[in-house]
Amino acid sequence: MKYVKLSVLLICGLMMACSEDNDDNLQLDPSEPNLVIKLKFDPNQTRLNNLGQPATIPLGNAAQSPTINRMSANYIELAPTATTPLETGEIIYVGAETTSDGAQAINFQNAVFAGDDETFITIPLSEVTSGNYEWVRVSLAYQEGDINLLANGQDITGTLASFVGYNSYITSFELNGSAFDINENRPQGFWAFEALGFTTQGQAPEGSTTVPNPLFDSSPIPPGSCVVTGEFEDGLSITGNETQDIIVTLSFSINNSFEWTEVNADGKYEPDAGEQVVDMGLRGLIPMVSN
Repeated sequence: MKYVKLSVLLICGLMMACSEDNDDNLQLDPSEPNLVIKLKFDPNQTRLNNLGQPATIPLGNAAQSPTINRMSANYIELAPTATTPLETGEIIYVGAETTSDGAQAINFQNAVFAGDDETFITIPLSEVTSGNYEWVRVSLAYQEGDINLLANGQDITGTLASFVGYNSYITSFELNGSAFDINENRPQGFWAFEALGFTTQGQAPEGSTTVPNPLFDSSPIPPGSCVVTGEFEDGLSITGNETQDIIVTLSFSINNSFEWTEVNADGKYEPDAGEQVVDMGLRGLIPMVSN
């Protein structure tokens, strides 16, 4: 079962708390220490596969490292050990969800976004259970960034929107001023693209989005959930007696994370030649702690 089957009470309670935490931090007590979650996108970080092992680009495919402008996650959990089952650790964030189109889905219109080296959420440390945590799990929802492609013999840059969450309810969105009206659920792997006023959209094959989980054997994740798992180098300790903020930077690997099938073996993405997007998943997670 996907993590989205968490009890209704748990989800609603967390969504209310997180909504307050993310309302421009208006509800935060400036005298109280916080857990600050920041995002980082690293093109030089190791490229991993679904098992959390170093991965090369498959024969017949090509890939590039995009420039990520912003990202959204829908679930963050701190896990004490490598054997802590999904959903039984300290769940510190659950994003907005909806059943507007029938099935449960991430509510894209109410998503929280952050760019490189920006704060994603801020939570009072008093609301986080004290303890030692070795791992963090992050269910990704959306990425938006720039990619390079070859079109009509010219090298150009376009903007790609990647919906990597388990299911996303999307009313509409814009890329560089171009509007996309969807008004329905879209499964993991839906994407949209804009370049020089030209727009297109498509769907990556089911199950093709890479979701690195080094705990594949001891703590598996459901297919399609996009829960990326990363290990703290020296652990994360929360005592309950903190007097200053704890900053956790979630460093995601974007090392050749945009992958496509090659028709012309030149290492350039050429949609006009029939080259198809097959993977947009981030390629690893390293959480880092600072004060």
